[in-house]
Amino acid sequence: MKEATGELNLTVIVVTIVALLSFFFFTILWPTIRSNFAKETRCDEAICPCPEKDSQGNCVVPENGEVTCTYTDSNGTKHDITCAWKG
Repeated sequence: MKEATGELNLTVIVVTIVALLSFFFFTILWPTIRSNFAKETRCDEAICPCPEKDSQGNCVVPENGEVTCTYTDSNGTKHDITCAWKG
C-alpha cells in the first residue's frame, strides 16, 4: 500500500509541475512570441522605401538600422510601422 501511495504522490507532483509550466508558457511566453511573430510578418509584407541615398545613388543604411515602412492590412487600411532595414 505504501508503494501505491508513493506513486500517487509522485504523480500529483508531476501533474502540478506540468500545470505550472503550462501556465507560465501560455501567460508569459506565448503572448510575446505571438506579438513578435505578427510584427515580423507585417514587416515582411511592408513596403520600405530607401531612407537616404549617397552620392552614387546607393541606399545608405540608417544608423539605428530601422526605417518607417507602409503596411496595408487585409481591410486595405495603410499603417506606418517601424521595421529593421533589410536593404
